[in-house]
Amino acid sequence: MSFGARALIRLGALEHNLGVIHRAVPGAKVMAVIKANAYGHGKIAVAKYLSNVDSFAVARLQEALELREAGVEKPIVLLAGVCSEEDLHQSTEQGFEVVVHCHEQLEMLKACDGAAATVWLKIDTGMNRLGFHPNEAAEVLSMLGNMSSVAELRLMTHLATADEVGNELTQGQLDRFASVIRGFGGAVSIANSPATLAWPGMANAHEHFGFSGDHWVRTGLALFGVSPYADRSAADLDLQPVMQFEARLIATKPLLAGARVGYQGRYTNETDTTLGIISAGYGDGYSRHFRDGTPVLLNGRRVPLIGNVSMDMIAVDLGLDANDQVGDIAILWGNGLAIEELAPWANAIPYELICGVMNREASELVI
Repeated sequence: MSFGARALIRLGALEHNLGVIHRAVPGAKVMAVIKANAYGHGKIAVAKYLSNVDSFAVARLQEALELREAGVEKPIVLLAGVCSEEDLHQSTEQGFEVVVHCHEQLEMLKACDGAAATVWLKIDTGMNRLGFHPNEAAEVLSMLGNMSSVAELRLMTHLATADEVGNELTQGQLDRFASVIRGFGGAVSIANSPATLAWPGMANAHEHFGFSGDHWVRTGLALFGVSPYADRSAADLDLQPVMQFEARLIATKPLLAGARVGYQGRYTNETDTTLGIISAGYGDGYSRHFRDGTPVLLNGRRVPLIGNVSMDMIAVDLGLDANDQVGDIAILWGNGLAIEELAPWANAIPYELICGVMNREASELVI
């Protein structure tokens, strides 16, 4: 198949990575986070393939509706909750589970005369984004427990620095949440990807935190085979990248010493070499912030990016005696070139890069 840039999605790697997660937290239920189009991987394809997770989580109602319309029947959690009574009615009709994080949403639930919903009460233990202060937890739990619109009540929090293993801020969050959930008989969700894979206590959460309901982990980045830590690669964690972002070599030509390359002539070549042009640019999601020297994998070797990234093309230094042919496939990130290694070259994080893939041409799905 002819293509410019594409995301090759290896669905089989999802199953492998899910196995890594299950081994890290035996017995825990897995909420697969597939917001932002499954982190750029295609939420419908991912949801249909991942039949052995316990639920899915998205950020917004429209994402959940698209999954239902595509035939996805598993429970779906709305991580940001709802913004209006109309959205709440639509959510309860579809059986979506809703996160409640503010007093306005409490009032919507109180006024709701539709089907009762499974509610995840979010406690803000230090992220200072969404959620109720721990001091409010007992009162809000009592309010929700008396509402006919609440079928089941669950608790969650979100960790701000779990990717820094041992960070005292995370320990403080865990201690504050423990004070809320100790003795709670319902389901609880604490861990995101980094907490799931590395934080002590997650493997034996019931004993560690003192609740008796189901233990849920919410995994996004690790599920897609990307390390959530700055100091450990996906390979270190036995994770396999699900996305391979690749493009074609579309031109080669001699490049003489002293030649300037690309817009603004940012790069000046010091020696004679061979220039390669690859069919990917910021219009495809390959960030314009990538610097000279960013590695690209071509025919088993790394070649450096040179010059500014264009909308549809990048230039690389192939070397003086290069034998690469037009049509060869270049790996921008994926097997052999981990996205967590690439991200610092653009002053970015892996989440930003994979979510930014534009898919101007259809992604290809393989098992």
